[in-house]
Amino acid sequence: MTTSYPPGPAQPPAEPMYTSEFAQDPHAAYARWRAAYGSLVPVELAPGVPATLVVGYATALRILNDPAHFPADPRGWQTSVDPQCPILPMMEWRPNALRSSGHEHARYRAANVAAIDTVDLHGMRTVIEKFAEPLIEQLGGDARGRDGTADLLGQYIYPLIHQVLAYVLGFDDDTNERVSAGMALMFDATADAAAGNAMLIAALVEHIERKRVCPGSDITSRMLGSADLSTEELIHQLVTLHGAGSEPQVHLISNALLLMMTDDRFAGDLIGGSLLTRDALDEVLFTNPPLANFCTTYPPQPTLIEDTWLPAHRPVVISMAACNADPSIHTDRTLHTGNRSHLAWSAGPHRCPAQHLGYQIAIDTIDYLLDVLPDLRLAVATADLDWRPGPFHRALTALPVTFPRSPHPS
Repeated sequence: MTTSYPPGPAQPPAEPMYTSEFAQDPHAAYARWRAAYGSLVPVELAPGVPATLVVGYATALRILNDPAHFPADPRGWQTSVDPQCPILPMMEWRPNALRSSGHEHARYRAANVAAIDTVDLHGMRTVIEKFAEPLIEQLGGDARGRDGTADLLGQYIYPLIHQVLAYVLGFDDDTNERVSAGMALMFDATADAAAGNAMLIAALVEHIERKRVCPGSDITSRMLGSADLSTEELIHQLVTLHGAGSEPQVHLISNALLLMMTDDRFAGDLIGGSLLTRDALDEVLFTNPPLANFCTTYPPQPTLIEDTWLPAHRPVVISMAACNADPSIHTDRTLHTGNRSHLAWSAGPHRCPAQHLGYQIAIDTIDYLLDVLPDLRLAVATADLDWRPGPFHRALTALPVTFPRSPHPS
């Protein structure tokens, strides 16, 4: 029997994705929704903002590889959205690769790829060590060697990734602070998201003007020197690059460390080198991806898929987390063989162009920490960890740990 989504009030009830209950156990919600609706779930991303959430792996691949029927341009949708909507800054049209289709998408993506490919992956370990060493020195513990305590998320991962990202993009300290704060507000999708977006844009305008006067060997300078982009276009390429490299990168590392401290396959020997770390990252990208629901498309006309009519211009959101757990493709063995067929980097023409850089930064960040503090332990029960609400991310509010500290040399 065909399920229809006609215009008007006769719609299936929408499942809210913005509650703290959803944030605490999204996988239970995905399982319930899959049983009730199949691959296509009617959801609300914010109060009064309907969307379709894709929880089937094959369906997601079909959509992600069909930009003609499922373009990424949201302009037909956002005209109907309240300008104060908290998720609008994360979804609105921008002249960048993420929110464009066709020729414009190809032009923006080529500029991004060309700049990203100039980053020295092999040199990232040295960069990360430079920023990580003083952060680890500042973690808890005392001169008598008593156990240290720390919030790894706030005291190590966040500041380290923001410094590394600033280095790659060429931000000075002031720009980095404002851009990072603005991006965090946007990802939280609260009433402050619009203010975060404004803070972000203002900081990037000043940053680009500085780089025009004094270029360096960073991504911004390379784009200014080689890409045929207007100032507005360049701003929004940087929004995409910082957005992908900040909050998702931070929580990829945080979620991987949580797995490594609590899963017996990893917790027995945290000094495992990059192979062990890479395995942990791959498993997190399957089971607990930091950007859990995104890759949004907007069908320009009503579209029939799997006996369901998707309304024109209503967002179609891919649940990478739910699709990776789809029983039709998921087996226990999948997570133990280095399989990287997860959707955490998206798929099709919008597949993340910086995944190799993201992997390298995450590996080096984790490995350096565990080289210095190999006996990290989670300081609370996993059930007591708090997850940030929001429809898009899978993000802890803190990652409290304990670790033994050796006495400082006299």
